[in-house]
Amino acid sequence: MNQEDYAPEEAHGADSAAEDDAEATRRDAGEAESSRASRSWWDRNADEYQSEHGSFLGDDRFVWGPEGLDEADAALLGPSASLKDKDVLEIGAGAAQCSRWLAAQGARPVALDLSHRQLQHALRIGDDVPLVEADAGRLPFRDGSFDLACSAYGAVPFVADPVNVMREVRRVLRPGGRWVFSVTHPLRWAFPDEPGPEGLSVSASYFDRTPYVEQDEQGRAVYVEHHRTIGDRVRDVVAGGFRLLDLVEPEWPEWNSQEWGGWSPLRGNLIPGTAIFVCERD
Repeated sequence: MNQEDYAPEEAHGADSAAEDDAEATRRDAGEAESSRASRSWWDRNADEYQSEHGSFLGDDRFVWGPEGLDEADAALLGPSASLKDKDVLEIGAGAAQCSRWLAAQGARPVALDLSHRQLQHALRIGDDVPLVEADAGRLPFRDGSFDLACSAYGAVPFVADPVNVMREVRRVLRPGGRWVFSVTHPLRWAFPDEPGPEGLSVSASYFDRTPYVEQDEQGRAVYVEHHRTIGDRVRDVVAGGFRLLDLVEPEWPEWNSQEWGGWSPLRGNLIPGTAIFVCERD
């Protein structure tokens, strides 16, 4: 899970240490600009992110979103016992917490992230998981290298061409391989990114796909997030060569009292905050 009063539910929310003079706007942002912005944003903000959320994420826990849904309970990649000896690619791995959990189940994970600084945090925690710095749209692996692929809030919301990412993931998966990824629930795009009552009123069109961009004084994007509707996401999955097996919308659990950017118990009990897509390679 790599996280202004405006409509889109952007992933960084209150965590952002972005420049004070950054201007929030809605405009087109292509693949190259989006990739550059994501790399630089996470390199700048990785320290704050890990400091603020490291205790919740743990060093070796697999959490699908701010609600706290744990893969140990959800088994979206399959029963824990079935993970033994599986080659698994984690995309947008951050500090590789999910990959460490997978390794503890006997899997052989590889943790990939665009941000060099995030991977430095992975090394700080431990050097027990292979780390790769690369773009999700250009995976540096041979065809059929992995049995499973996963991404907890990594890469997918931030790319201009999600179908390309889906096709890349399909390419590196073996036949029958499972691909599970979580994103901010598309419904949140219509609401202000606020954890309190002000975040419960619709303020923008759910159908407006114009990217949310933070840009500097020269108009260069320093943060980009792309909106897709639920239908868009389903079509992206199919266009990428996958079958959609399940769409999970975690409910907010009673034990979780934390606020995380625009996620909170108040909102979580009323509207979904996370969507998890469980897919299988044809």
